[in-house]
Amino acid sequence: MSDDVGSNPVSNRAEDPVPSGDAAAGPLHGVRVLDLTSVIMGPLATQVLGDLGAEVISVENAEGNTNRAMGQGAHPELSGVAMNLLRNKRSIALDLKHPEGRAAFLRLAASSDVLVTNLRPGPLSRLRLAYADVKAHAPRIIFCRAHGYSVASGRADAPAYDDIIQSASGIGDLFGRLGMAPMLLPTLVADKVSGLTITYAILAALFHRERSGSGQELEIPMIDVMRAFVLTEHGCGAIPEPPVASAGYPRILTPERKPQRTADGWINVLPYRKEDYQALFHAGGRDDLLEDPRFATRASRIEHSDSLYRDVSAVLAGNTTEHWLQLCAQAGIPATRAASIQDLVDELPVAEHPHAGRYRRIPPPVRFGATPASVRRAAPLIGEHGAEVLAEVGYSSGEIDALRACGALTLRSDPEA
Repeated sequence: MSDDVGSNPVSNRAEDPVPSGDAAAGPLHGVRVLDLTSVIMGPLATQVLGDLGAEVISVENAEGNTNRAMGQGAHPELSGVAMNLLRNKRSIALDLKHPEGRAAFLRLAASSDVLVTNLRPGPLSRLRLAYADVKAHAPRIIFCRAHGYSVASGRADAPAYDDIIQSASGIGDLFGRLGMAPMLLPTLVADKVSGLTITYAILAALFHRERSGSGQELEIPMIDVMRAFVLTEHGCGAIPEPPVASAGYPRILTPERKPQRTADGWINVLPYRKEDYQALFHAGGRDDLLEDPRFATRASRIEHSDSLYRDVSAVLAGNTTEHWLQLCAQAGIPATRAASIQDLVDELPVAEHPHAGRYRRIPPPVRFGATPASVRRAAPLIGEHGAEVLAEVGYSSGEIDALRACGALTLRSDPEA
């Protein structure tokens, strides 16, 4: 076998099982994505693309994607995180440092529309899998790199994970402005926002290629994503030059912005209009506040967020959660019972996995009228589809055996193991 993989996409690939017709397979039916990502950011992006109908091939090493070990699961290769992140994907386990593993990867790239990776530029160059290397075999490919920092910053090869990017993007400072020690949000917000940014960037590049015929290279630096994310509202008065106020949106930066205690639990009520405050204060026996100037205008409500939140919390403590939910529904005031994480899990539908049994499936959140998103394939085991994926791009059974024998390919001898 040689490193010459050719430049013409192979068309004899198997399609994912679909409910009925191309439309039912999703808006990205017919798009092939080569997924060279790990942990959360990249796998979330390709999960969304898969839900939208794309055929996703996940390229892993013999140990599998990092997210397979993120928390407990019913199968040693499938954590609860991986059960949803790896759905709608097929898995092939390749050693990209091996010449034959690299050649197989390039053969797959030549039949793909999109390549997504969170490898940094240095490792990509050492593997000879940078954009120029891949483009030589796949001229129209959309090549998406996502990592912590941009090439232009001079830090593109610096290691970065969600914790690092949260700190670098000012999340800790926001907690400090609340009078707390700097902390990180207890969710992988930088990974997930960056993952969704990858998705929309790829969709835009696919649209451009549809019109122009040209692929391109995309760079998604996590720090740039999170800077834009945080400063959307917190740039605030610091955005004009010269600044007219300090950075930070006052309504958000009050320690009183939190779920409120009721007589029997927790609720979150957000009075937004003057009428909302009047309805709440009247129901709570505070008619003395009905004409309070603090909530007379939008600007004054923002300026006095701290004290208004305190007064609303004091009123809500006087009655039950259900009482306030009914009153808010009648008055059109935004309100919800404060949910636990377990509440969210309990709302999920139960699905069956061929290797891990029953599990809670997170449904695709977007409803399409004509081209629905769907879960068509359960999360794979490590290398579960290696042989079939390679056969689709022209490898013979003998060549596949040779790849396995030389250590470039790991196949599952027992898929149930």
